[in-house]
Amino acid sequence: MSLAIIFEVMGTVSMKLSNGFTKLVPSILLLLFYIGSLCFLTLTLKYISVWIAYAVWSGMGIVLISLIGIFFFHEQFSVIKAVAVLLIIIGVVSLNFISESETSSNRISVHTDRNR
Repeated sequence: MSLAIIFEVMGTVSMKLSNGFTKLVPSILLLLFYIGSLCFLTLTLKYISVWIAYAVWSGMGIVLISLIGIFFFHEQFSVIKAVAVLLIIIGVVSLNFISESETSSNRISVHTDRNR
């Protein structure tokens, strides 16, 4: 999952640097990074529910791109934007906890059913 997120972020940075596909190298990198991201995301789906994987992938991508936008591209920062990103983080973390607790309860249920 981490590689899918990193490649997605690098693809988005390349998108910004491509200047609307007018710069060749960033435009090519954009495509390569997004292909890599989707490949790693697809491999992740063997182990994680699609909705959890997509929420984490897109949520973490938003957080990282927001920070890169602020610190490297000098994009405007506001409290409202920060709160919105914080809500995304809370949502992603909540989904992970829910997913882990459901997985744990399913394992207990399967183990209990086998003992009957």
